[in-house]
Amino acid sequence: MQMLYNSDSFAVVRIEVPARPDEASSGPDGEASPLRGGYEIVDKTAKREIYIDGALAERFRRGVQELVERGSASQEAFDDYIAGFAGLAQQPLILH
Repeated sequence: MQMLYNSDSFAVVRIEVPARPDEASSGPDGEASPLRGGYEIVDKTAKREIYIDGALAERFRRGVQELVERGSASQEAFDDYIAGFAGLAQQPLILH
């Protein structure tokens, strides 16, 4: 688990778990990847969270990468982008 982003509005955590032997996943370079996982997005304002993986997680990753490459990686830009995914959140945030 790795904290990737934390603002007053959102937190994003990358979660990686070992791939099962029967999963034939491949990384961006075509090599077999020993990890699978996704992102947990916490909307602090709405007190909701969502876990995304698979194609949606890849879309999220690519969007963040594009923000960085365009040089528009401000906190406001990240928060606006993350809000689009956080809007899908249905799970109430429960603190332990």
